[in-house]
Amino acid sequence: MVDTALRRLSAARDQATFPPPEKPIRNERDLAAFIHDLNGSWVRGTRPLSPRVLTDLYAHAAGQLSDYMETASLEGFARFPVSWAGDAESPSWFDIGREFTEVWHHGAQIREAVHAGPFHDPHWLHAVLDLVVRGLPHAYRDTRAPSGTAIQLHITGASGGDWSLQTFDDRWDISAGNTDEPAVTATMDDETAWRLLFNALSPADAESLIRLEGDTALGRVLLGARSVIV
Repeated sequence: MVDTALRRLSAARDQATFPPPEKPIRNERDLAAFIHDLNGSWVRGTRPLSPRVLTDLYAHAAGQLSDYMETASLEGFARFPVSWAGDAESPSWFDIGREFTEVWHHGAQIREAVHAGPFHDPHWLHAVLDLVVRGLPHAYRDTRAPSGTAIQLHITGASGGDWSLQTFDDRWDISAGNTDEPAVTATMDDETAWRLLFNALSPADAESLIRLEGDTALGRVLLGARSVIV
């Protein structure tokens, strides 16, 4: 999280230029390998640092990043597109939202690791879910269905909501709310939803925790959806 905040400040606020990757990034697998290498180099480089030094660094960097985000424009296009949504270009607001989802889910992982329990404000997770479900059209990009076919996503719990994934010709799109006569309805609670989309749920758990009603073959594509780089 320290590394992410520092790199984001450098790239967005300070418009820093980074050296190109040692290997060309041609596809999602190359991008994932690049990100994993960045994360690994940071972990190796900070092993001598104490927890207090790291948390102090994060408090400083996160505060500056928060100040920058408060002034950042929501208009225009982001420097880096949201790859897990399949974007070649992403609007700035979506990129800023992507940053929020990363901070939230890494924070949730840390809280779980130290047995601190989930975040107390359910509005935060609802905002996260409203952003990460925007990766579902990309997850369904290779799934063919008649135009107008709809998938209803129903997420229960204090942070939940309803979203509709629908195909128009050869393109899938998602919107908030319900749809009439969906081909399949997928129901899960908010804890299951974020764990699924952040790659923190085993296939067996996904099968048992997500209820599909209707065209289950169409609905099962959802079980492989991810809103992170993996």
